[in-house]
Amino acid sequence: MKLTTIIPKLAALLVLAGCATTPAPDYDALTAKMMADSFRDEGIAKVERLRQDEANAACSKAQGANLTDTQATAIQQEALKSVRFPADGQFLGDWREGEKLAQNGRGMTWTDRSAAPAANGGNCYNCHELSKAEISYGTIGPSLYRYGRTRGVTDPASPQSRPILEYTWAKIWNPRSYNACSDMPRFGHAGVLDEAQIRHLMALILDPKSPVNQ
Repeated sequence: MKLTTIIPKLAALLVLAGCATTPAPDYDALTAKMMADSFRDEGIAKVERLRQDEANAACSKAQGANLTDTQATAIQQEALKSVRFPADGQFLGDWREGEKLAQNGRGMTWTDRSAAPAANGGNCYNCHELSKAEISYGTIGPSLYRYGRTRGVTDPASPQSRPILEYTWAKIWNPRSYNACSDMPRFGHAGVLDEAQIRHLMALILDPKSPVNQ
């Protein structure tokens, strides 16, 4: 074999050998540093929002793949423990106020003056269909049209309705109670909405008089 042929091949082998012995960069650490260096506190939006809790970190690491049963169960159990049910047992507020919240996508941006939950909207139509009268809605989440009606909630005050009320409240408060890597905001757990606002959203999707259940 000619020398001019051997030398390039040896060079390529040396390059590959060097690559094989060089430790892979810690991309998680590099990404975390890049994020920390690229953002700053601005108004009510603080850099601490970038810090992931254990559930967020596990779901990010999975990159869309399913978690193991053990991981998913652990996250769901912890999420369910975080749910704070209404102390007075009143789950439903005013569906009219709930509709306003569902249409409102404002809140939590650096230009907002207040970080209080009462200043935020739910932006529900961004991901869900709720009413046939609304022609613009997202499809990231399932349709909630006739949510209460299809689940047999004819009288929210009846004991028979209690299980679906508790389930729905938990889904709004912390959706990871039933879906470990849910994309839905953790409205109550993260302090996005307060208890009164969650009651109004509950009424929107469960009150038999709400247009959602017509």
